[in-house]
Amino acid sequence: MPKKQKLLIVDDIEINRMIIAELFSGKYEVIEARDGKEALDVINAVPDIAIVLLDIVMPVMDGLAVLNAMKESGRINSVPVIIVTGRDDDDMALKSYSLGVSDIIHKPFNTAIVNQRVTNVIDLYSYKNHLEEKLEEQKNELLRQESRIKQMNFSLIDTLSATVEFRDLESGKHIQRTRLLIKLILQNLRRDYAISNEQIELISSASALHDVGKITIPDAVLLKPGRLTSGEFEVMKTHTTRGSEIIDRLNMLHDNEYYTYCHDICLYHHERYDGNGYPDKLKGEDIPLWAQAAGLTDVYDALTSKRVYKDAYSHEKAIDMIMDGECGQFNPELIKAIYKISQQLKALAEALSD
Repeated sequence: MPKKQKLLIVDDIEINRMIIAELFSGKYEVIEARDGKEALDVINAVPDIAIVLLDIVMPVMDGLAVLNAMKESGRINSVPVIIVTGRDDDDMALKSYSLGVSDIIHKPFNTAIVNQRVTNVIDLYSYKNHLEEKLEEQKNELLRQESRIKQMNFSLIDTLSATVEFRDLESGKHIQRTRLLIKLILQNLRRDYAISNEQIELISSASALHDVGKITIPDAVLLKPGRLTSGEFEVMKTHTTRGSEIIDRLNMLHDNEYYTYCHDICLYHHERYDGNGYPDKLKGEDIPLWAQAAGLTDVYDALTSKRVYKDAYSHEKAIDMIMDGECGQFNPELIKAIYKISQQLKALAEALSD
């Protein structure tokens, strides 16, 4: 035999409970409560109540107080309530419906009609709850799919980043360091710029692609063991626009926040706050914050790393050069951030050194 659904009768008058219980005991497992407080105890303790038949006028806690409590807890959304009352009061009815009551039955009542109305309400809520469960399952599946796609994107980013490292023999762990250094800086700008933890994760991942355009630069320029000529530097500068073009061709990144971060960082990480950067000579806040942060971490890591044309500068020297504007002008707020976290930055850079 299938398990009976549970029906809760709430009424302070025993004869009323007996009449209703007699009506439904053959079809439902009947539970009784003598007042609103006792009813709430049952509702909170029994998770699978199919319906509540509730009186309004009761001692200790009346029916409206029960409805208020169920609405506050959210239980009214999953457990239907029918008011069974001898009062014919429009204000009471309006208040009850505003609190989520499914129906109101006035005494005396026709037992056959009441039986059918209870059945209809239970069926309606069962369908509603089933539909909500299905929607929740679909939502969770979409979230799982989104997570899988995001992981695929991150894997693609790591692959492209590794390709740059293989070509640019000097970069070593540059991309890995840039990703972690930018996260540290952004975490200290979170309040001033209202950056969420999720955004920081996306931006730090996207920063790994800042030099992806270098895969289009000829070896004679990219791998030259010394300083570049002005003409060669012009060629090198094209890695920003070439990188953004590569990102534009990755259709799987389009139409989402992550694409914006990847594109902007590739294109604008060499722009400078005073407008003397490249490729578009953007100025001030016209440069996206994530591109500004990527540019700053790129410069810091380049200064503190050994190159064929220079030895690595100390952390202190690199910070001084950045603050003195020797590497171009940066956003004053970013400068304040790296000064504030200077020792954290130093420790992280040393831990990630080649």
